[in-house]
Amino acid sequence: MEAPFVNPQEGTAAEAIEAIGDELDVFDDWMERYQYIIEMGRKLPPFPPEWCNDAHRVPGCQSQVWLEEKEDDGRLYFAGLSDAAIVCGLVALLLRVYSGRTREEIQATDPGFLRDLGLVQALSTNRGNGVEAMARAIRTAAAVSA
Repeated sequence: MEAPFVNPQEGTAAEAIEAIGDELDVFDDWMERYQYIIEMGRKLPPFPPEWCNDAHRVPGCQSQVWLEEKEDDGRLYFAGLSDAAIVCGLVALLLRVYSGRTREEIQATDPGFLRDLGLVQALSTNRGNGVEAMARAIRTAAAVSA
């Protein structure tokens, strides 16, 4: 899949979650983890400015977050962006897990992994709610039949 859509780095969503957990475990504290997450966001493919509109905006996020999806060969690919650096990193993290997966795999991948990794608890309440809203938006897109 071409930019701005994210291609999966790992073979499955479960492998992506495990890899992210291993990468976050390298760091001793949450400030270092935040910096790593921000760097993930900086590596997202460029998001078209014309998609930064209400039609693409994810409701329930404190920051502005925009998502777009495209289906190709039975898999959903996502593109995303936020106006906040840490949230952009959280978008990248979610897209690493969910983009390039089948609808069934997306639906089967519970966003509880965000809590298991300690992400929701380490964020402010509003940011934690926002990342969960992003995961819901991705799973809702997968639930809508093509």
